Amino acid sequence: MHIEPAPDPGNLDDLALLIDILPGPLRAALDSQPHVDLLEVVLDLGRPPEARYLGRTERLSPHPVQRDDLDQVVALVGEFGGDNRAGIERTLHRISALRNRKGQIVGLTLRVGRAVFGTIDLIRDLVERGASILLVGRPGVGKTTMLREAARVLADDLGKRVMVVDTSNEIAGDGDIPHPGIGSARRMQVPHPDRQHDVMIEAVENHMPEVVVVDEIGTQAEAAAARTIGERGVQLIGTAHGNSLENLIVNPTLSDLVGGVQTVTLGDEEARLRGTQKTVSERKGPPTFGVVVELVSYGEVIVHPDTAAAVDALLRGDDPAGERRVRGDGGEVRAEAAPTAPRPRPTNRTPDRERRGPARIYPYALSRDSLERVIRDLGVDARAVARPEQADVILALKSRGRDARLERLAAETGAEVHWIKRNSTAPMRRALQTVFHVIGGVEDDEAADAVEEAEEAAERAVREGVAVELTPRRSPLRKLQHLVASRHRLAAESVGREPGRRLVIHPP
Repeated sequence: MHIEPAPDPGNLDDLALLIDILPGPLRAALDSQPHVDLLEVVLDLGRPPEARYLGRTERLSPHPVQRDDLDQVVALVGEFGGDNRAGIERTLHRISALRNRKGQIVGLTLRVGRAVFGTIDLIRDLVERGASILLVGRPGVGKTTMLREAARVLADDLGKRVMVVDTSNEIAGDGDIPHPGIGSARRMQVPHPDRQHDVMIEAVENHMPEVVVVDEIGTQAEAAAARTIGERGVQLIGTAHGNSLENLIVNPTLSDLVGGVQTVTLGDEEARLRGTQKTVSERKGPPTFGVVVELVSYGEVIVHPDTAAAVDALLRGDDPAGERRVRGDGGEVRAEAAPTAPRPRPTNRTPDRERRGPARIYPYALSRDSLERVIRDLGVDARAVARPEQADVILALKSRGRDARLERLAAETGAEVHWIKRNSTAPMRRALQTVFHVIGGVEDDEAADAVEEAEEAAERAVREGVAVELTPRRSPLRKLQHLVASRHRLAAESVGREPGRRLVIHPP
């Protein structure tokens, strides 16, 4: 029996194997360029092929991709699963398919997968002490890469029983033999994305792991499975969609991972003692993950070492206690405490330019529940706060235009006041749309057109299962379109160069 040798542990990107499945002319074009920052190759039927690098896109040929080109690539990769993803055996590369209404493949995205050593240094102390850690951050920032190395360090360096639940084979690669990037950790493959939560529970019940590693927790069933695993005393390291801890709190599907949120009505005396309205938001229970790590970039993270305390602070309208960790040029890790004082208040109309995080909106004598509902529906980067001194923006009724206390608050805080006619969701929605169009530096009509185009594209991406390319837009307009895609829970990316840079919204 012939056994193929394992890939060289010192060279774990196997990029040549990905390039080899391309048609000959495209291989030659790609080989003529450096590969160090290659992210993906895009082949769409009837369009010229593209190679996407960090910060730029290069056309590989002036000739459009033919169906024979797609068929050649498909024949050389593994079987496509229920998530329309395939791979190359014993590599980390991912090939994702776009299909037409008949199910025929009309486009391919060949994503480069690399095992990168050293990323875990930023949080190694947390991993080694046995904390359950949730990694959050935008797509492409390195969550899966860090997850993979955490599995290797726990299995090889600490000698723990580690089980990787690998839904799309992104953590341990395609094929039955796991990629050496996960070390001696074991891997359970998931037959269909809808069954990830079942396999998570099966991993604990059948294989007695000390650690479970899972990527992309995104449904209520998966969040419930994660809680079950945590309650059994198993260390859990996972990722979830969202850029920050604050995003998770306002996400009704994933908020349970950090303790959940419930609305509580206080008595008059308690409300006076707290200095809040009678209706407040509080954490529902203990978080599944004791530590949340926000990945800012490959070399920078924000660590919240006590998730419960951080969530409580955010729900009060305070800054969460945290720590910023940065990897220096020599590989050393520098840490500095995140500020715990209230964030700087803006003195102009762009609060999010002066600090990281969502805009803070105070409903003056308005329903906070209604405001929170509108924020969730619009998907804007904002949240309601309990006290006016924390606000960047104040919403108030026009009938209170001569309110002396409101005038004093606006003067003291520098918050911008927006007036609405009624204490209901429709006026709040219009006000928030105006606020965020102005913040983006965009005229209302132009912004409305961009949002409408993104809405139609998102619906088409879901309905037809295809990637939809939008018309070129300026950066502020693309940001609005990104928000629309995020609200539909779809991935979106900006491609091309200015002034032709535009958004592509991908199917679920």
